[in-house]
Amino acid sequence: MMLTDPTNPPPLLTLKHISRCYASGEGEIRALDDISLNVWPGEFVAIIGQSGSGKSTLMHLIGCLDRASSGCYQVCGQDITALSNDQLAALRRETFGFVFQRYHLLNNATALENVTIPALYAGMAKSQREQRAQTLLSGLGLADRSGHKPMQLSGGQQQRVAIARALMNDPPVILADEPTGALDSRSGEEVMALLKTLHQEGRTILLITHDEKIAAHAERVIALQDGNMVSDSGEKPTGNGFLKTQQRDLSAVGLVAELVEASKTAVRSLHANLFRTALTLLGIVIGVAAVVAMLAVGQGSQESVLQAIQSMGTHVLSIRPGAPGLRGSSDVATLTRADAEAIAELDNVAWSLPERSARLTVRYGNIDYATAVQGVAPSMPLVRNWPVVLGDFFDDRDMRRHAPVAVLGETVKKILFPFGEDPLGRHILIANTPFEVIGVLAEKGADAMGTDRDDTLFVPLSTGLVRLFGQNHLSGIMVKVHDTHRIDATERAIHAVLLERHKTEDFRIRNMAAIMATATETQTTLTTLLGIVAAISLLVGGIGVMNIMLVSVTERTREIGVRIAVGARRRDILLQFNTEAAVVCLLGGVVGLVLGFAAGLLVSWSGIPVAFSLRPAVLAFSCAFATGILFGFLPARKAARMDPVAALASE
Repeated sequence: MMLTDPTNPPPLLTLKHISRCYASGEGEIRALDDISLNVWPGEFVAIIGQSGSGKSTLMHLIGCLDRASSGCYQVCGQDITALSNDQLAALRRETFGFVFQRYHLLNNATALENVTIPALYAGMAKSQREQRAQTLLSGLGLADRSGHKPMQLSGGQQQRVAIARALMNDPPVILADEPTGALDSRSGEEVMALLKTLHQEGRTILLITHDEKIAAHAERVIALQDGNMVSDSGEKPTGNGFLKTQQRDLSAVGLVAELVEASKTAVRSLHANLFRTALTLLGIVIGVAAVVAMLAVGQGSQESVLQAIQSMGTHVLSIRPGAPGLRGSSDVATLTRADAEAIAELDNVAWSLPERSARLTVRYGNIDYATAVQGVAPSMPLVRNWPVVLGDFFDDRDMRRHAPVAVLGETVKKILFPFGEDPLGRHILIANTPFEVIGVLAEKGADAMGTDRDDTLFVPLSTGLVRLFGQNHLSGIMVKVHDTHRIDATERAIHAVLLERHKTEDFRIRNMAAIMATATETQTTLTTLLGIVAAISLLVGGIGVMNIMLVSVTERTREIGVRIAVGARRRDILLQFNTEAAVVCLLGGVVGLVLGFAAGLLVSWSGIPVAFSLRPAVLAFSCAFATGILFGFLPARKAARMDPVAALASE
C-alpha cells in the first residue's frame, strides 16, 4: 500500500461524459446521460436517487461490471475502454470490493468459504486465505459463526459476511449497493458503522442508496434523477486514502486451489440435489458398467471359442464325410482307414488320425451312463494336444490285436467311479462288451457352446469297428501337419488324393487355422458391436450430464454474477463448471466400474465365459472423464459468457 499526497491527491476514479443506453424496441433507454465526476482516494461518497434514476447502473460501470455506451472512464488514470475481460476481472479483484443489498452469499458454502472466494481468484494459498478470512470475521464479531451457512445467519450477520468478503483482497474501494435495504434499523446502523470504520482506515466508499438519512453519513452526496446528475455536494477528502501499486500474480497455486474449490463446489451442488444427482449419474453409471461388462463378456466368449479351436490344434485339418454344402453325418460311408493311410504318406503330414464315434451306454457296477465313445488311433493325444494324466494311452500293439481297452475322459471317470476309486485295471461294459480301463485323460472343460469335452471315452479304432460300431467307415480323419505355413498346400494335396480315390467329392475338409482366423474376426466384430452399444449408452449419459449442467447454470446464475464481481475471469468460470461436470462423470465412472465388474462376476456365475482386462476399464473410465469435459464445455461456456449485471439481477 502507498499513502497518497494529502495536499494534492490524484483522482482515483474519473468519469467523463459517461452515457449508458439500452435498446428498447425501435428506440433506446438512456439509463445514464452525460455523467462527469471525479472520486478521490479516501472519499466517502453517497449516490442517491429514486428507483430508475440510474444509480445502480452507475455503480456497475464504476465497478467494471458493465461498459459505458459512450464517454471515458479511468481507474487510477487508466482508461478501461480498451481493457480485455480478464483485465477488467483483475481490476475488480484488486481494486473493488462489492457489498450487495441481498448479500449474494453462496447458500451451500460456510461463512468462511464465502469470504475466501475473492482470494481464491487472486491466487492466495489456502492456509493464507483461510487465516485472513477468519481474522476478518473475528474483527466483524463473527468468529463463532465462520462454520455456519447463510441460512443459519441473521440478515445483519449475512451482510457482515458480505463485507468481510469485500475486504478479503484488501481493496482500496468499497462499492455498497443499498447495503441496509434488506436490514432492520438496528442492523442497518451496525452496517453503516462498519462502513464508516472502513472509511476512517483510508478506504474509498461509494454508497448507493435511495434513503437521504443513509446518504447523510457520507461526506459527499451525488444525486441522480432520470439518468442525469442533478447535484453534487463537491466535498473533497482529507487525503487519507490509499492505493495499491501492484496486483497479485496468479500462479499455479491459484490454479490448483481453483480446481480444489471447483471440486468442493461440485460435491456441495450434488449433495444439495441428491435425487437429481442420482438420475444424472445413472446415465454415466450405466454407460461405464455396460462397457466393462459387455466387453468382458465379449472377450470371454472370444477366448472360449479360440481356446476350443486351439485345443484341437491350429495346425490340424479335419476331414468329414459328406459332400460340401450338404449336411453330412458320421453314418455316411465315404471315409475309410485306407484313406487315412494314404493321407499319412503325403508331404508335411505329421499324423493322420482316423476316427469313429457313437453314443453308447457304459456300465460299471450298478451305474449306467450314456456317453460319446470314440475309436481312434494311438496318435490321438499328440494330434489333439490331449495328454494322459493317469495310466497310459493304448499303442500300436493294442490296435493290431484289437485289444478291449479304454481311456476315460474326466467326466466319465467321475460318474462311473464317484467315490474316488482308482479306475485303472477295472473292467467296464461298453454296449455290453467288457473293456479294461488303462488311462484317464486331462480335464478339458466345456467348449464355446457349453458342451462338456470330458464327457467321452476312447478305444482303439480297430476294436471299436469290430466290437462296438458294427461298420468299417469312419466319422472323420484328423490330420496334423509339420509346417503351418504350408497347411493350405497340404489341404489341396489331401483334396486331390481323396478325389482321385473316391472319384467324386463326397468329403469336406476344414482348415482349423482358417476357422480360427474366421472365429477371431467374428468374435472381434461382435466385441466391437458390444463396445459400440456400450459407448452409445455412455453418450446418452453425457447428454444427460450436459442437460443437468445447463439447468445448474440457470439455477446458479446469481452465483456466477457474484463470482465475476469478486474477480473471477472467464477462464475461472469455465474451469468451475467444467470441473463440476468432470466430477459428476468421474463419480459415475467409479460407480460404473464397480457395477460393471459386479455384473461380469454375476454373469460368470451363470456359466457364461467372462474375461476381465484392464484396458476396457481404463477406456471406460477415461471416456467418462472425457464425457464430462466434452459435455460440460457448452454449459460452462454459457456460464463464462454471462453478463454479470444481468446475472446479479437474476432471481
